[in-house]
Amino acid sequence: MKYQVVVTERAELQLREVYDWWAEHRSRAQAIRWYRGIYRAILELRSSPDRKPTTAEQILPSETLHELRYGLGHRKSHRAVYVIRDNQVVALLIRHLAQDALSPGDI
Repeated sequence: MKYQVVVTERAELQLREVYDWWAEHRSRAQAIRWYRGIYRAILELRSSPDRKPTTAEQILPSETLHELRYGLGHRKSHRAVYVIRDNQVVALLIRHLAQDALSPGDI
Protein backbone atom coordinates (compact mmCIF):
# COMPACT_ATOMS: atom_id res chain seq x y z
CA MET A 1 0.00 0.00 0.00
CA LYS A 2 1.24 3.46 -0.87
CA TYR A 3 0.56 6.25 1.59
CA GLN A 4 0.10 9.93 0.86
CA VAL A 5 2.74 11.99 2.66
CA VAL A 6 1.58 15.26 4.23
CA VAL A 7 4.07 17.69 5.74
CA THR A 8 2.36 20.06 8.17
CA GLU A 9 2.99 23.81 8.07
CA ARG A 10 4.80 23.52 11.39
CA ALA A 11 7.15 20.84 10.03
CA GLU A 12 7.73 22.90 6.86
CA LEU A 13 8.66 25.90 8.99
CA GLN A 14 11.01 23.82 11.12
CA LEU A 15 12.66 22.38 7.99
CA ARG A 16 13.25 25.92 6.76
CA GLU A 17 14.66 27.01 10.13
CA VAL A 18 17.15 24.15 10.12
CA TYR A 19 18.06 24.95 6.51
CA ASP A 20 18.71 28.58 7.48
CA TRP A 21 20.87 27.48 10.43
CA TRP A 22 22.95 25.16 8.22
CA ALA A 23 23.39 27.90 5.62
CA GLU A 24 24.54 30.41 8.24
CA HIS A 25 26.72 28.16 10.44
CA ARG A 26 28.01 25.55 7.97
CA SER A 27 27.56 26.22 4.29
CA ARG A 28 24.78 26.85 1.84
CA ALA A 29 25.78 23.70 -0.07
CA GLN A 30 25.43 21.58 3.09
CA ALA A 31 22.12 23.26 3.88
CA ILE A 32 20.79 22.32 0.44
CA ARG A 33 22.07 18.73 0.76
CA TRP A 34 20.50 18.38 4.22
CA TYR A 35 17.16 19.89 3.19
CA ARG A 36 16.83 17.84 0.02
CA GLY A 37 17.95 14.69 1.78
CA ILE A 38 15.57 14.87 4.71
CA TYR A 39 12.68 15.90 2.47
CA ARG A 40 13.39 12.93 0.19
CA ALA A 41 13.56 10.61 3.21
CA ILE A 42 10.20 11.94 4.46
CA LEU A 43 8.61 11.37 1.04
CA GLU A 44 9.99 7.82 1.01
CA LEU A 45 7.78 7.10 4.04
CA ARG A 46 4.97 6.53 1.53
CA SER A 47 6.20 2.93 1.45
CA SER A 48 6.11 1.07 4.78
CA PRO A 49 6.07 3.99 7.23
CA ASP A 50 5.38 1.55 10.06
CA ARG A 51 8.90 0.12 9.67
CA LYS A 52 10.42 3.16 11.37
CA PRO A 53 10.62 3.07 15.17
CA THR A 54 8.14 4.66 17.48
CA THR A 55 9.27 7.62 19.55
CA ALA A 56 10.23 7.19 23.18
CA GLU A 57 7.57 9.77 23.97
CA GLN A 58 4.11 8.40 23.30
CA ILE A 59 2.20 11.51 24.32
CA LEU A 60 -0.85 11.24 22.07
CA PRO A 61 -3.47 8.98 23.61
CA SER A 62 -5.03 7.87 20.33
CA GLU A 63 -2.06 7.83 17.92
CA THR A 64 1.38 6.29 17.78
CA LEU A 65 4.26 8.64 17.10
CA HIS A 66 7.00 7.37 14.79
CA GLU A 67 10.32 8.94 13.97
CA LEU A 68 12.61 9.09 11.00
CA ARG A 69 16.18 9.97 11.95
CA TYR A 70 18.27 11.81 9.38
CA GLY A 71 21.64 13.48 9.07
CA LEU A 72 24.42 14.09 6.62
CA GLY A 73 26.80 11.15 6.43
CA HIS A 74 26.65 8.51 9.14
CA ARG A 75 25.78 10.87 11.96
CA LYS A 76 22.08 11.42 12.50
CA SER A 77 21.24 14.91 13.72
CA HIS A 78 17.46 15.37 13.37
CA ARG A 79 14.25 13.45 13.51
CA ALA A 80 10.99 13.85 11.68
CA VAL A 81 8.13 12.89 13.99
CA TYR A 82 5.06 11.57 12.22
CA VAL A 83 1.82 9.64 12.62
CA ILE A 84 0.07 7.23 10.29
CA ARG A 85 -3.57 8.12 9.73
CA ASP A 86 -5.57 5.85 7.43
CA ASN A 87 -3.74 6.17 4.09
CA GLN A 88 -1.64 9.18 5.11
CA VAL A 89 1.73 9.72 6.74
CA VAL A 90 1.58 13.09 8.50
CA ALA A 91 4.94 14.68 9.33
CA LEU A 92 4.18 16.70 12.45
CA LEU A 93 7.52 18.24 13.36
CA ILE A 94 11.27 18.25 12.87
CA ARG A 95 13.54 18.18 15.93
CA HIS A 96 17.26 18.10 16.58
CA LEU A 97 18.20 14.94 18.45
CA ALA A 98 19.79 17.05 21.21
CA GLN A 99 16.50 18.81 21.98
CA ASP A 100 14.49 17.91 25.04
CA ALA A 101 11.95 15.11 24.92
CA LEU A 102 8.60 15.89 23.35
CA SER A 103 5.78 17.18 25.47
CA PRO A 104 2.07 17.43 24.59
CA GLY A 105 2.50 21.13 23.77
CA ASP A 106 4.99 20.25 21.03
CA ILE A 107 2.40 18.41 19.00
